[in-house]
Formats: sequence, C-alpha cells, structure tokens
Amino acid sequence: MAEKQLSQIAQWDHEFVWHPFTQMQDWLAQEPVVIERGEGVYLIDDKGKKYYDGVSSLWVNIHGHNHPVLNQALKDQVDKIAHSTLLGLVSPPSAQLCKELVELAPEGLEKVFLSDDGSTAIEVAIKMAYQYRQLVGQTKKTKFIALNAGYHGDTLGTVSVGGIQLFHQVFHNLLFKPLTLPSPGVYRDVADRDKAFEESLAELERILNEEGDEITALVMEPLVQAAAGMLVMPHGYLKRVRELTAKHDVFLIVDEVATGFGRTGKFFACEHEGVSPDFMTLSKGITGGYLPLAATLTTKRVFDAFLGTFEEKKTFYHGHSYTGNALACAVALASLKVFRDEKVIEGLSAKIEAFTKALKPIEQLKHVKEVRQRGLIVGIELEKDVAPHEAYRPNDAVGAKVAVLAREQGLICRPIGDVVILMPPLASTVEQLEDMVCIVGESIKRATEEEGVLEDLKPIIL
Repeated sequence: MAEKQLSQIAQWDHEFVWHPFTQMQDWLAQEPVVIERGEGVYLIDDKGKKYYDGVSSLWVNIHGHNHPVLNQALKDQVDKIAHSTLLGLVSPPSAQLCKELVELAPEGLEKVFLSDDGSTAIEVAIKMAYQYRQLVGQTKKTKFIALNAGYHGDTLGTVSVGGIQLFHQVFHNLLFKPLTLPSPGVYRDVADRDKAFEESLAELERILNEEGDEITALVMEPLVQAAAGMLVMPHGYLKRVRELTAKHDVFLIVDEVATGFGRTGKFFACEHEGVSPDFMTLSKGITGGYLPLAATLTTKRVFDAFLGTFEEKKTFYHGHSYTGNALACAVALASLKVFRDEKVIEGLSAKIEAFTKALKPIEQLKHVKEVRQRGLIVGIELEKDVAPHEAYRPNDAVGAKVAVLAREQGLICRPIGDVVILMPPLASTVEQLEDMVCIVGESIKRATEEEGVLEDLKPIIL
C-alpha cells in the first residue's frame, strides 16, 4: 500500500510540479528520487535508502534533519500561534530573534527587517539604500555596483545586480543596469589569481573616483561567490572593498545568504576580515533548514532617515504577508540555541582541517582544474583537458554525471555546470565528511576517466 502511494507521488510530481533550475524535459525522462524523511545528515527515500545530504538541502540545513531541539521549538510554538502580522502588532519570537541577530552581527548593524527568502532580503537592502539617498537629499546617488559572477536571487531587483548570464540574460530588458566590477574569483589559470585580485580592486577604485558621488551601494557576496561555482575571493579583498566604499560614502551591501551561520568557519563571513557592512542579508541557514525566513540588517544611520510624520511620507513601504512568521522565528531562535549549547562554531576548526586534508587527493585527479574551499564550502571544477583549459562540451553534462554516480553510492550533491559542489551540514562528523569526499572523488574519477561512462549516462540536470 505504502509503495503504491509513493509511486503515485512520483507520478503526481511528473504531472503537476515544475521544479526550480531544472530542464524539465530531462527531468520527465527519469525516475525521481522521492525523499520521505531525514535523520541527522542523512536523507531517506521512499525505498528506505539513505543518502548523505551533501548540499544541506540547497545550503540550508545546519544541525541535521529532525533535530530534537528544533522539532520541540516548532511544536511548542504551533500550540501558541502559527502566525500573526507584524503590520501593527508585535510577535514575541520575531522581537527576540531580531535582538539576538543584532547581538551576533558585526558592529553597527542595529536594525532588522524580516522577510521570506534570500532574494527578498537583498531586494529590501537595494530599496532601503536607494530610498535613503532620496530621503537625505543625495538624489544623484542612484547607481549600484555589482560583481561579475555574482548571484543574489531571482526577483528583478536582485537579477539586476546579478552577474550570471545563463540564469538571467532572457530578462535583460526588464532590469536596471549596474556598474560592473570584475570578480577577483574569475581567472583562467590558478596562477592568475593575484592578477584578478589586483585588477578588480583597481577597477573599483577607478569607478569610485570617477562616479562615487552618483553611486548608492555596492552589492557583493563576501569571501565566496556561491552560485558561480564557489569562487573563493583572496584574503583582504573584502576589507579593501569596505575601505574604498566607506571613503566614497557608498553603502556596502553584503549578501551572507549562503555564507552566514558558520559555513565559512565563523558565524558570519565578514568576521574573517573584521568588516562591518552597511547592510547584511541573511536567509538559508537562519532556521537550520526548517522554514523560510530572511533578514536584512542595517545601521541606525539608515533607520533614522526613515523616521518622520505620516505627512512626510518617509515610511519604507515594503513588506510580506508572512514577515516575522512565529513558527519560523521560533525555530530560528532554537537554532541559535543549538549553536550556543553544542558549541557548533568552536567545533568547526577540526572538521574543516579534516575536510581540507580529505580533499587533497582530489586535487591530483586528471580532470580536476581546481578545488576551491572556504570552511565547509567546496567547489571542484572539472575540465576535459586541464593543461590548455579545454572545457567539456555542455552535452557531456559531466558535473551532473558525477552527481548521479555519487547518488548511487549514497551521497546527494548538486553540480553547477562542471563544478561539483559540497556544502554538508555543520553537524557532520569528521568521519562523515571524509566519507562524502571519498564518494565524490571516486565519482569524479569514474565519470571522467572510465571509458564510456560519459556516453552511457543520460545528460540530465539534477
């Protein structure tokens, strides 16, 4: 009976569901994996097979699935109230959560605007920054700076400051046009990393010197450009960007949606370089992977500009029906409690060290161009021929095929093109991390070195 019902679920999926970032023609040609439940760092399908959750269910899970503390917080809150609006009312969990986020955040970030996901958190920051300039009479400051290869979401505002053409080029005519900055993480050869770093900062300095009085804000991901294939920025880049933007009174909007909540080894990526931005956006790991929630943190300077009488029309007219949802905020508070009680951040150093060591053999594989790592974030870039940097053909779908082979061995990972991604839950043990890396290494070797594997596997997008 159960088998028949779950088979029916798979049929309903094919008939009714449109999956995100998925070529549905390929999807409809394959049998989907139906995830029924989770335990710790494992996902369990409808046939009872266990898989490592190697990408934290798209970078959101922190403490593992079915965590008793988070489960209990959700149960306790639902017995009180699931949701009440923040328009004209106060929610105890949201008020406490905002307090605790401010206590954890870089110095100067004192106000929190809650929303629903990473895209909306950045959209809020963009709109707040722009409106601030209008309110204080800096009406010429209308431009934004965005990094090539950046990704900040899929709303039109966030697409405007994104730099991944594959995702967004079809919407080109709908967008506002930012000034673009070359990414320090984009280079043809590893030997060119320092050059990319210097050229990016030189271009930023040129833009600010020439147009700084017309620029509202610079939007960037700190340390790692995630959706571009885990492009890791050189140490010191973020700090220098902060210095240059502050000098020209350009807001720094830092997108910590992917890097926040311990992913890089510290609670926030900004901490690695002692940077306090003007805006910081959070989502993904904020609830430990349980419920949608996002936050935009900003300064008292920004907040105070919006204060005034009704007639002055200084209000920030932006909001979401589920802003400050009590269930999401309650489980987010429980997640922060787990961080404290289980000393999660303190335990990361040993895990990261073991993770790094386990990845070393992969660097030597014939078709691995580069292994990029920051904390428990990893991107493994594959090339058909490394020496001349000959890429695989798109139809080879080598990254997807690595993921298929890994899935057969009990690991869920998701590629970005020819970059194999690992971002496991922080709750993973050293032994589990080593096992995940071992599976990825074996899968890369099979997909790229065994005769006929690329041809035998269907070119699917996972």
